[in-house]
Amino acid sequence: MWRIVFSGCISLALVSGCASKRVTSPDFPQTQWQSYSGNDAPYVLWTGDTLNVDVATAPELSRQALLIGPDGRISMPLIGAVQAAGRSSEQVRASLMSAFSSQLRDPRLTVSATAYGSQRVFVGGQVTAPGIVDLPGQIGPLQAIIMAGGFTPEADTKQVLLMRRIPGGEVKSAIYNIKDGILDPAAANWGPLQRFDVVYVSRTWIAKENLFVQQYVRNALPVDFSLFFDVTGGSLF
Repeated sequence: MWRIVFSGCISLALVSGCASKRVTSPDFPQTQWQSYSGNDAPYVLWTGDTLNVDVATAPELSRQALLIGPDGRISMPLIGAVQAAGRSSEQVRASLMSAFSSQLRDPRLTVSATAYGSQRVFVGGQVTAPGIVDLPGQIGPLQAIIMAGGFTPEADTKQVLLMRRIPGGEVKSAIYNIKDGILDPAAANWGPLQRFDVVYVSRTWIAKENLFVQQYVRNALPVDFSLFFDVTGGSLF
């Protein structure tokens, strides 16, 4: 009997040693995410957002509460439809000034966002209810996680990943230590989330090890793993 137990311990040690090695597939090379800063890019307008366009030199051409339509455009007098979705307010302003330059001698104008359409982010990983979360306003990763049901017991609250696609299609990411931010508000330097952000809560190292043991060791044994341990005294047999 002792030989069986000893052999089982050796097997577990070998399995644990194999589990600690990082295996990568040549078909999926490791890609380094680019670091993210909250000041990297301005807000990008989208369908459902509302704009005010004020033409200083021709007030009669100004328009209030312009809704960005499903095609991503706004409509202005003299120049017609102009693309707005996927651009910043400054980029829309530049496009309007360029279009108005053939109609006005001095096409100075301002563009400002006054209301925002439905904004959604994706929250996944170790949260109670992963999925799509509607942003009620300017909230950070912690509020989005709470809206997704909060952390699960296996969540690594020190390793929360934020992924964001910026203008041009490039994806950037940042790792947030939510736990330290909860304990010390001064450390909670989380910027507000933006539309289509992805918040992913990873699993703790211990939880990963426990999951591995459960899937590849305990479930593979023909007997209950707990039979090897005395749950009342802590010693074998």
